[in-house]
Amino acid sequence: MENKELIIALMWIMLLAACHSTRKTQLVLPQIMIDSTTNSADSGKIENEKIIVDKAKSSPFLEELLQKYPDYFEDILLKRKLRNVQVIYTQINRDENNFPTFTDYYFNVDSSKYFYPASTVKLPTALLALQKLNELQHAGLEKNTTMITEASCSGQIPTYNDPQTADGKPNIESYIKRIFLVSDNDAFNRLYEFLGQEYLNDQLHQKGYTDAQIIHRLEITLSEDENRHTNPINFLDSNGNIILSAPLLFNQKKYAERHDTLGKAYYKGGELINGPMNFSKKNRIALEDLHEILRSVIFPEAVPAGQKFNLTDSDYAFVRKYMSAFPGESVFPPYDSTIYYDAYGKLLFYGSQEGNLPKNIRIFNKEGDAYGELLDIAYVVDFDKNIEFFLSAAINCNTNEILNDDTYDYDSIGFPFMKHLGEVIYDYELKRDRRYAPDLSAFKIAYDK
Repeated sequence: MENKELIIALMWIMLLAACHSTRKTQLVLPQIMIDSTTNSADSGKIENEKIIVDKAKSSPFLEELLQKYPDYFEDILLKRKLRNVQVIYTQINRDENNFPTFTDYYFNVDSSKYFYPASTVKLPTALLALQKLNELQHAGLEKNTTMITEASCSGQIPTYNDPQTADGKPNIESYIKRIFLVSDNDAFNRLYEFLGQEYLNDQLHQKGYTDAQIIHRLEITLSEDENRHTNPINFLDSNGNIILSAPLLFNQKKYAERHDTLGKAYYKGGELINGPMNFSKKNRIALEDLHEILRSVIFPEAVPAGQKFNLTDSDYAFVRKYMSAFPGESVFPPYDSTIYYDAYGKLLFYGSQEGNLPKNIRIFNKEGDAYGELLDIAYVVDFDKNIEFFLSAAINCNTNEILNDDTYDYDSIGFPFMKHLGEVIYDYELKRDRRYAPDLSAFKIAYDK
């Protein structure tokens, strides 16, 4: 009897403590649940006299909406914890002056539950590259200025030429285009090196994204020390003269200790290692942070000053253009639209759909996939139907829980989930009433072709 009374008291204490959330939300309070790895984790039961607080945010609205489509989401609803499914939907309402207000809805969103962010880290990195250019305020230094990346440390790769630019010379403008058009990993690495690991993380932390850690290059395997070192860089004028030089940088700062793991086994050097793979020294950023970073790009006037990136109006226009462009609409870099189809990287609403897409719908986004994780952070507009919304989602598609075996269920689970989720939210937006129709003319963009 005394044990039961103690359990009840602990439940009330945990529930009251969970109420003090600092984020503005439109959701119910967190509930006390059992271990989130089981399918019954959302039942609110207590097993083996053990109480576990589920920190996930969930809104009744999204829960009920997904339940209306069992053909699409029944398995997702049952296995939300196992697959670490997280969804954020932001409803946008305009006033008579076209100023937006936001209502956020959540499904199983838990910033403490690790997922590998894959290429979504390229979004804040691209923004900070433009910000750093503005802060340098050096004569002749622009985003299209030739940037030569040198190598002076183990693991570093120099870059002197770029066949994907009109003049064959590498520059920040081209790297950012490639990041948004086709999620180019090498382009990210060059920007990571331009920023330096310390600046990149310090700036995110100062803007309120304190749990973010972008601490390694992509696609190449380097040690922690090698990733702390970033390349020396020279900016050149049209005559090949040095405008500005940046030395090799080394980040000595220590970041919060982590214990992030994924899976139950993984391959390393062709050998199967039984046990979870350690991600504590890999990139980390929460879905909510990515969602808010995108919102700051689309509506900088409607977010707190401290969250804004130091960008000019032309910077915002440039980023929005290539976030929303189809790869085939780019002149430089050029892309074959039969390989890089219109929906390449537009997971929410389109999934893996190929072929030509209608131009009245534009998706301003950054997606990512790696180690079985699939993510997309998106702002969707339909100019014909006069609708707009934010939608971000993450799902783990590694059903066998073995990493590096190249057996991930993107096609059977991930892409269909992203497509159906986007369609369901889009359909809801089509039907809901608005007091004022949005003026979306600011997002109508003239693309390269």
